Amino acid sequence: MSDAPRTPPTTMVGATGLKQYGGYIREEFLTELAGAQWYRVLNEMQVQDPTISGILFAIQMLIRQVPWTIVPGRDAADGAAAAALVESALHDMRESWALTLAEILSFLPWGWAALEVVYKVRGGEVRRPDGSPDLLRSSKFDDGRVGWATWSIRAQDTLLHWNFDNETGEALSFEQIPPPTYIGRTVPLSKCLHFRTSSRKANPEGMSMLRGVYRPWYFKKRIENIEGIGIERDLAGIPVAEVPAQLLSTERTPAEAAAFNQIQKIVTNIRRDEQEGVIWPLVYDEGGREMYRLRLMTAGGARQFDTSKIIERYDSRIAMSVLADFILMGHQQVGSYSLVSSKTSMFATALGAWLDTICGVINARIPELLRFNGIETDAPPTLAHGDVEKIDLGDLATYLQALNVSTPLFAGDDGARLYRYLLDQAGLPTPTEAQARTAPPPPAGNAGDTVPAQAAEPFSDAEIDALIDEQFAGALALAQEA
Repeated sequence: MSDAPRTPPTTMVGATGLKQYGGYIREEFLTELAGAQWYRVLNEMQVQDPTISGILFAIQMLIRQVPWTIVPGRDAADGAAAAALVESALHDMRESWALTLAEILSFLPWGWAALEVVYKVRGGEVRRPDGSPDLLRSSKFDDGRVGWATWSIRAQDTLLHWNFDNETGEALSFEQIPPPTYIGRTVPLSKCLHFRTSSRKANPEGMSMLRGVYRPWYFKKRIENIEGIGIERDLAGIPVAEVPAQLLSTERTPAEAAAFNQIQKIVTNIRRDEQEGVIWPLVYDEGGREMYRLRLMTAGGARQFDTSKIIERYDSRIAMSVLADFILMGHQQVGSYSLVSSKTSMFATALGAWLDTICGVINARIPELLRFNGIETDAPPTLAHGDVEKIDLGDLATYLQALNVSTPLFAGDDGARLYRYLLDQAGLPTPTEAQARTAPPPPAGNAGDTVPAQAAEPFSDAEIDALIDEQFAGALALAQEA
C-alpha cells in the first residue's frame, strides 16, 4: 500500500489542459486562424459567401419562428405567479425577444456569445433630463418589481483576452476594447449570459460551427477568383507589350525605368469595361519599325477543368459540415424527396440541441430574477422551446387512423389532451376558443334596465371533455364499426 498522503475529495488535482497564455487562447493549430485574424476571416465568410450566409439565415429564421413558453415550476405554491413575472420580464426589455434571440444566435458562427444582463425597477415610463424617453429603464409595467432592462451583446470581435482562475482554470471575465471609445473594459462572466457551442476543455470561446467550413471555403474562394480572372482574360485576351530591349536591361536609365513601369502598369490593368482604352506611343526606329507595340494574345481554347463542378463540390462540403446540404439539392438537381425529408429532420434535430443550450443558459439566470423580487423557490419556472419542424399532418392522420382501429384515442382526459395537441399542430383553435366565439349573449333585463357586462367564465376540464366527446361521438362510432 502506498504511503502517499490521501488527497481530500474537495481538492482539485488535475487541470483542463486548455492552451492559454496570459488570457490568450492558443488551441488553434493554424496560426493564420488565431485571434483577430480568425475574426476577420469569420466576418468575410458570413458576409461574402452566399452559401454560408444562406445557411445562417435559414438557421436564424427557423429558430425565430419556434414558439417559446415559460413553464411554471412543479411543486411551487406560487409557480403561476413566478412564471407570469418571468414571462413579463422577458418581453419588457429594451430590445424585442426576436432581436435578442438574433444576438444570442451569434454564438453559432462565432463559437460563443456573451450578453450582459442589466436589471431595472419597473416604474413605467422613465425620461432623461432632456425629456426624451429612457428606453433602457422604461417599462411597460409600474408595479415596482425588478425586471430585465436588456441582455446586451458584447461583440466577439472586441475581445482582447480572458481572465482565468489560476486554481480551477475557469474563465472569470474578459477584457474588451470596444469602439467608438476603444477604452478597455473588464466584463465579469457572472454578469453575463454566456452561450457556447462546445465546452471542450472549458474553453470560453467554444468552437465556431464554421471552423470545419474553412478549408472548402478557402479553396472555393480562390477558384472563384481564378475563374473570374480567366473569364476576363478569355474575353479580353492576354495583353502583350513589345518594347525595346533597353527597357528590360538592368543598365537602363531612370527615364527608361520609369517608362517600363508605366507600360507594365498599363498592361496589367487592361480591363473590358466602360473605362477601357489605351493611349500608346507611336515611335519608329531608324529602320522604320515600330519601337513600341501593344497587342492582345487570344485565348488558347477550352480549359481542362470544369470550375463550376469544383465550386459545387466545395459548396456541398460547406453545407455538409453543418448538416444543411439539403438546401443544395434543388440547385444541383439531385436527391429524392425522401432524402431531403431525412436530411431536414437531422438538421431540425441539430437545431433542437442548440435550442436546448439556449434554454439551459437562460434558465440558470431565472432564479436570480426571482430572488431580486423576494421569491425563493426550489422549483423556479423555466424557458422551454417548441419544435423546429412541424409534423406532416398527412402522415400523422394515417398513423392515428391505424391506432384508432384497435383503441379509441379521444376518450377521457388523455383524449382531450391529445385533441388539443392535434389542433395545435394544425394551427386550429382549441374547443374552448371555438365555444367562446359562439357563446350566446347574456340575457337582456327589463326595458330600461342596464345589464352590466359579464366576464366570460372559463370552461372547466369536465366541460371541455364533454364538448370533445360530443364532437367526436360520430367519429368514434364510425371507427368502431370499421
